[in-house]
Order: sequence, then C-alpha cells, then structure tokens
Amino acid sequence: MTLSAVTTHKDSSDHDAASPEVRTLAERVFQQLQEAIVRGELAPGSKITEPGLSKTYGISRGPLREAMRRLEAHRLIERVPHVGARVVKLSMKELIELFDVREALESMAARLAAEHMSPEEVQGLRDVLALHEGQADLKRGEAYYQREGDLDFHYCIVQGSHNKMLMNLLCDDLYYLVRLYRTQFSASGARPQRAFVEHHRIVDAIEAGDAELAELLMRRHVSASRANVADRYAAILEQQSSTHSG
Repeated sequence: MTLSAVTTHKDSSDHDAASPEVRTLAERVFQQLQEAIVRGELAPGSKITEPGLSKTYGISRGPLREAMRRLEAHRLIERVPHVGARVVKLSMKELIELFDVREALESMAARLAAEHMSPEEVQGLRDVLALHEGQADLKRGEAYYQREGDLDFHYCIVQGSHNKMLMNLLCDDLYYLVRLYRTQFSASGARPQRAFVEHHRIVDAIEAGDAELAELLMRRHVSASRANVADRYAAILEQQSSTHSG
C-alpha cells in the first residue's frame, strides 16, 4: 500500500504532546489507513483491531493508537460498544444529510471564491484540473479520483472562499468523510467526465467574478453528485440484500 501525496492539509492533532518520532509514524500510518478507507480497501463497516493493524504496518501500539485517534476524529472510524473499532458506514439517510450540508456550504464557498480569489489562485484551480485531465481513470471514464488537500478541486474552492469558518467545517471537520463517499460512490457511467466538465464551468464563473453563477453551478454539481451517490448506494444495498436472501 502506498502513501498518499504530501499536501498542505493540516489538523489540530499535529499539536499534541506525543514525541516527534511517534507523530511521524502516526502520520504515516494515518495517511495509509485513510487512503485505504477512502479507496474502499478497508470496507465500510469492517472491523479493525490494533493487533491486526500493528502486524500489517509493523509499528508499535503508541503510534497506531495516535493514528486511530485521528481517524476517529475525522469520522473515518467509530467505536461500537461490544464490537470495537470499525470503518464508518453511513446509512442512506445520513449520507443524504451529508450531501445536503455539502451542497449548501460548497455553493456558498463557490460564491465567495468568485468574489475573493486572485488571478493566481484561479490559475491554481486550472492547474489542478489540468493534472486531473491526465489521469488514466478519468480518461477511461471509470472514475474521477482526486488526491487530498491542494490536489482536490473542492478543497481548493473552499480555500478560495477566504472564509475561515467554511474552511474549518469543510476542510477539517467533514473533509475526509465527504471525500470517502465522493470517491467510492460518485464514479459510475458518464458521471466522471460530466463532473470534470462541471468543474471547468465553475472555474469559468469564478474567473469572471460571477458569484451568482458560481454558486448556482456548484449547487447543481453537488446535487447531481448526491443523486448519483444515492443511486449507487441503493444499488449496493439491493445487491447485498439479494445475496443474503439467496
């Protein structure tokens, strides 16, 4: 399993009292585990244990516990009484609620980005999309996987809003959970290519300083993603139900 790309994304757990060595190991394992969860290598609802992870990653319990604490803080794992730690698994209702919040907040971020982003920041958005365009999965129309932080289009839009409250909510509190479901459930049919085109249109509106259009396009974009995610999630649940009943 490979480490994810280094980004400028930070969180408050970097300032804990653990030793530098423990923090370095914990950061490495956190990156590995969160990528495994986001990509579905560790399935939603699957149980994870410290002994198992310790054996897999070859590290002591101290750094592992710190990594798991961060995963829990980012809502990627949860502690269940009498079960232990497991990868988070949202219900359909919770998933729709998450995307409702995302639609409201990210459309606001796009509006503010159109008002506040500098020409250099807009060019940065276009550079990110140029990198995405070269991805093999997108070219094949199979998926639209975005690396985290500064290589994530939506993360960059939120940063471009220059609104600290939005940044805290969308780039720290909800970021990894949104990214998990956006990655695992949004890639189907023609959706990856359509999402890429929609990204370009949003940037065009931001560059033109058209705050109203940027907000509308982002709202439509997230709404389309929510509908696609809901369809994918429902299909998976139906398949699982058929398997169990058979």
